[in-house]
Amino acid sequence: MASHIGRRKFLATLGGAAAWPLAARAQQAAMPVVGFMAATTPWAQSQWTAAFVQRLRELDWIEGRNVAIEYRWMEGRNERAAEIAAEFVRLRVNVIVVQGTAAVVRARQATSVIPIVFALAGDPVGSGLVESLARPGGNVTGLSGQQADLAAKRLELLRDVVPSLRRLAIIANIGNPYAVLELGQVQEAARALDLEAATPEIRRAEDVAPTFKALKGRTDALYVLNDPLINTNRVRVITLALGARLPTMHGSRDHVEAGGLMSYGPNYPHLFRRAGDYVDKILRGAKPGDLPVEQPTKFELIVNVITATALGLEIPPSLLARADEVIE
Repeated sequence: MASHIGRRKFLATLGGAAAWPLAARAQQAAMPVVGFMAATTPWAQSQWTAAFVQRLRELDWIEGRNVAIEYRWMEGRNERAAEIAAEFVRLRVNVIVVQGTAAVVRARQATSVIPIVFALAGDPVGSGLVESLARPGGNVTGLSGQQADLAAKRLELLRDVVPSLRRLAIIANIGNPYAVLELGQVQEAARALDLEAATPEIRRAEDVAPTFKALKGRTDALYVLNDPLINTNRVRVITLALGARLPTMHGSRDHVEAGGLMSYGPNYPHLFRRAGDYVDKILRGAKPGDLPVEQPTKFELIVNVITATALGLEIPPSLLARADEVIE
């Protein structure tokens, strides 16, 4: 008799154990899914992705427990955005997180139903992504990186470090509509400072090295526009710039950490954290069209003194005092 009871207990335990995976699978199936379309590579934007995931955790969305995140990497190629967006639509994700104006445009073309949160878009109103910053309407909202006077501020900072600056090269991926818009702003700011500006065209990674060959001996400094293609290849850009002994100005601290001279721009990890707030609100029932588009509140000046020394440049003490971070 005891053996029968023991066997029944064993079978009941076995039945319970067998039921657990089914319950876990059912819970997993019911989890909301976030489609995370990253513009570059896991390495290139590890800090940004970590900031987003950390913010979700703080808001009680734990990856693998009550939310699933599907990561896709564009590797700096905007043309991949359409296929990734189409895949997210097939997967029926609950919200799509994306960055970069070109990628947001592709995501919006793929769906007018699934909420889309842009962690960063250059000119969301001018690009037709939203009706207005205050009332986006539709299924798209997020964080705008648009700041009209940023180009002028960056050039003034660059000239503080390179007082002899006369000839400027502006590196931009002209396949990116927002990069072209920003390029115009930099050219205008350069004219205001009586700088001669060269604008070599880059459309793919293979164009980077020939660009530097063409610039050899023809420029005093380099203004590097933020773009997924450039960000993905930033180590190559900075290595070639150092080889050509060119001071560089960037829009993101990642480039200065990789050896660029200086950057002035939004805190990108902070923007991705704030994208987590949008996702939280949408997963809890808010409509993206009712969530105002926000603009950056934090701008950073980062200076790499090691690079300055290698280039034979002296950073003015007044500029070092203003810097949010000095790499030395």
